[in-house]
Amino acid sequence: MRSPHRRDGADVAVEAGQLIIDVVSRLPALPPVIRYYDEFDDATRSIPAPADATVFELLIYGRPHRLDFDRYPGAYAMLVKQLFLYLLGEDLHVVSAFKAASGAMHFPVTEVEKLIDAGPLNISREWTVMRARDLPQDAYRFGKTLLRLLCAHRLGGWSPTFAEFIRSSLPGPASDAYAGVRSGDVFLSADEEAAIVRHLDEVVSVLTSPVKTPLAYEDVCDAGMLLCAYQFAMRPIQIAMLGMRNVRIWQDAQDGPPTVHLTFHMAKQRSDSKRKPLTRRVKREWVSIFVVLNTWRRSEGAAGAARFFTVQSNYEAGARIAALVRKLIGSDDLGTATDLRHTAAQRLVDAGATHEELAEFLGHSHAQRGLVYFATSASHAERVNRALGASDIYRRVAKIAHDRFILPEELTLLKGEQQIAGVPHGIPIAGIGGCSSGQPACPYNPVTSCYGCRKFMPLHDRSMHERVLAAMREVVVFFDRSSRGDTRSPAYLQLQRTIAEIQTVIDELEGDDQ
Repeated sequence: MRSPHRRDGADVAVEAGQLIIDVVSRLPALPPVIRYYDEFDDATRSIPAPADATVFELLIYGRPHRLDFDRYPGAYAMLVKQLFLYLLGEDLHVVSAFKAASGAMHFPVTEVEKLIDAGPLNISREWTVMRARDLPQDAYRFGKTLLRLLCAHRLGGWSPTFAEFIRSSLPGPASDAYAGVRSGDVFLSADEEAAIVRHLDEVVSVLTSPVKTPLAYEDVCDAGMLLCAYQFAMRPIQIAMLGMRNVRIWQDAQDGPPTVHLTFHMAKQRSDSKRKPLTRRVKREWVSIFVVLNTWRRSEGAAGAARFFTVQSNYEAGARIAALVRKLIGSDDLGTATDLRHTAAQRLVDAGATHEELAEFLGHSHAQRGLVYFATSASHAERVNRALGASDIYRRVAKIAHDRFILPEELTLLKGEQQIAGVPHGIPIAGIGGCSSGQPACPYNPVTSCYGCRKFMPLHDRSMHERVLAAMREVVVFFDRSSRGDTRSPAYLQLQRTIAEIQTVIDELEGDDQ
């Protein structure tokens, strides 16, 4: 007589059923050692004497995990061990094997025996009953893996020919992994993105200031990890695994900023053959963060495979990124590295990226995985309205910090090189404000890059900026007509950003007038 099982993960039965004993007796004996690859530390790890072990101590992405077999009666525990070994033999990542094996805790012996006894003819009925229980995903992973194990060893009427049937005809519970993307709940607002950009700019400003201000190593490290998540949509595991050899820094010109390239590897791929390197270039404005970190790490003797960011796990990297972002945006609901990844993907799609460009950016092996971002993206008409600054939805853009407003009298007293003037897209524009560092020292185009820059000092004259806005809108309409709706050209996108920032300055002046 079996004792009742407990749902909290305690013993599921006093003894294993006869069907489980029969299955285990017909499986090959466990090897003396089970080995798995730990990609985080680039090392092969071992589980000695697995047949006698009561616990498998696993190290996954720098964090310890336990498979406790004391919760299962004898033959059931051996079945779970066989299932874990089977998944490793399929070249699946150890985390997949761990999740599927952990799902056994949701099944008592009687229900496992029902799955074994059902066979190909009755499995659909048993699966429907089990699916109605609304168990966690890991439980259904365990159930399907158990059936595949029976197929591989031709037990219970199963054979390898049923593998496709198990994969396609036994669905798990309905779920939408992209529900937050469809609803928009995972996206940071423009103001929140601006807070991140402002923080990165401030870190760079402190690092490059001639007056040395002490900045803790951990703060610079956090800024670097935030940069990777925000600019490149990298997952915490990719950021945590970034090695010294994967950060390349060189000087293109004697008087210009250095160039920094980072090489990540694709994550969450079923096959190692798909783990292609992804090379990314850090924005010139933020390269100082990596240059300083690289100098500090090399002074400590770090090189080669040593991790660039001194984090011990992907969990630590994700937690530190989330803590920093939530502090910057003042919210506890958003701010994870995954939120930054979704936001970056949607930002790229809204800018006009193709399916292939998005897949390459996110490190997806299949372009179809990013279709959800296109389904939620603004239409072409909305993108034109946003560029024109005429859409109510997009009127409230990021309030990028600028130094301050200046009066016309103050503008006339500035040095000539600090007074901004230019001919963007053939339109002569002057007198919009000043630059605290001087126009010759700026590597960007005058006027179009000034709005939104923290060094920009806009003229306190609303009519001036409204004239510039009107001129830029004419150029947008011209671009839209001549390119027949191609909103992906760099010039078009630059105009879109400039107009949004001009509108922000005008909105600020309107607020002052009220």
